[in-house]
Amino acid sequence: MTATLYNPFTPGFAESPYAHYRQLRDEDPVQEHPMGFWVVTRREDVTTLLRADLSVEARNVAPHPLRDAVEAAAGGTLAAGGGLSMLDRDPPDHTRLRGLVQKVFTGRAIAALEPKVAALVDSALDGLAADGGGDLVPALAFPLPFAVITEMLGMPETDAARVRELTGTLVRGLEPVADVELAAAIGAADRELGELVGQVIAWKRDHPGDDLLTALIQAEDDGAVLGADELVAQVVLLYVAGHETTVNLISNGAVALLRHPEQRDRLVARPELVGGAVEEMLRYDSPVQSTRRITLQPVRVGGREIPPGAFVSCSLGSANHDERFWGETADDFVVDRPGARQHVSFGAGPHHCLGAALARLEGRVAFAGLLARFPRLSLAGDITWNGRINLRGASAVPVAV
Repeated sequence: MTATLYNPFTPGFAESPYAHYRQLRDEDPVQEHPMGFWVVTRREDVTTLLRADLSVEARNVAPHPLRDAVEAAAGGTLAAGGGLSMLDRDPPDHTRLRGLVQKVFTGRAIAALEPKVAALVDSALDGLAADGGGDLVPALAFPLPFAVITEMLGMPETDAARVRELTGTLVRGLEPVADVELAAAIGAADRELGELVGQVIAWKRDHPGDDLLTALIQAEDDGAVLGADELVAQVVLLYVAGHETTVNLISNGAVALLRHPEQRDRLVARPELVGGAVEEMLRYDSPVQSTRRITLQPVRVGGREIPPGAFVSCSLGSANHDERFWGETADDFVVDRPGARQHVSFGAGPHHCLGAALARLEGRVAFAGLLARFPRLSLAGDITWNGRINLRGASAVPVAV
C-alpha cells in the first residue's frame, strides 16, 4: 500500500476530490487497490486506456470476493438493464446498438431542439425572478434536461418524482459499491425502471409519434436489429444518461461561476464566450468523474503492467486537472481557457458520449439565459453535494437574483 490510497470516503471528498486526485497522480498514478480494482489518474494514461481495445463487459472481470458478494446482493450484474445497453457492450454488439441509436440521435435532431430548450430555460428563469431567487437545482438544473430527454423519447406523462428517485438509485451502480444493501436497492431500482419502460414501450406501439422511442421500436420490428430486452435497456440508458449527467453540468457549472465572480463578470461582459465556458465547466468539475475499462490481456501503462481481467477506473476528473497537460492553472476556473474542449469529460474512443452535443446545447442555452437575465447572480446559502462518488454534483445551489 502506498502513502496515498484512493479513498472516496475521505472527509471533504464529496465537496472537492481534486486535492486527493493530485496526490494520486504524484504518488501512485496507476494504483492497484486492495479492494480489487485499479485506479488510473494521469491524463495521458487515462486517454491511452480509453482509446485502447479494452472491454466494458462485466463478464470479463476476474473473480474477486467483493465483486461476487455485491453482484449477488444486486440479484445479478450491477449494470443497468442487465448489461444489455450499449454502455455495457463490446463490439460487435456495441457497434450495432450505437449505430442504431445514432441514426436518430443526429446533430440535426439535436439542433432542432434549441427553441424548446430556450423556452424551458426562460420559463425556469421566470420562476426564479418571481421568487427573487431559490434553489437552482430543482428550478433549472433538473427539470431542463429531464423535460428535454422526455420529449426526445416521446415519453407519456409519468411520475417524475418516482423516476427521479429510481434513476438516482440506479446510477449508484456506476460507483464503487461495497454495501450489499445498496447493491440490493440498485438491483430493485433497475428492475422497477425496466418494468416502467416496458409499459411505456407497449403504450408507444399503439401511439407512435415522431420521436426517438418510436424510431427504436420500428427498428426492432424490422427484424433482428434490436431485441425486446435490448430495446428496454437502450431506453433506460437514454432516459437516465439523458438527464442525470446534465443536471451535474448545470449545477456544478453554476457553482463554479458563483465561487468565481470575476469569471462570471467576464462571461457577462462577453456572452460570446459561453460555448467555451461550458467546455471549461465540463473540465473543471466533470459531471462524470470516472469511467471503467476491463483488460482482456496484460496492458502496460504508466510504467506498470495491469493483468488481464482487471477492472480499471479511469479517472476523468483527475485527468481534467492534470497539471502535466493543463499547466500550472490546472486547478483554476477560467471561462476563456484556450483548449478547454480537450477535456475528457465525455470519455474517448468508441464509447465517447453519444449525448455530448445535447449536453453542450443545454449547457450553452442555460448559462446564456441565466447570465443575461441575472448578471449579478450570487449565492444565498450553503451548497449541498449529492454524496455520490462518480456522478458527483451539487444537489442544492441557493441563489439570489
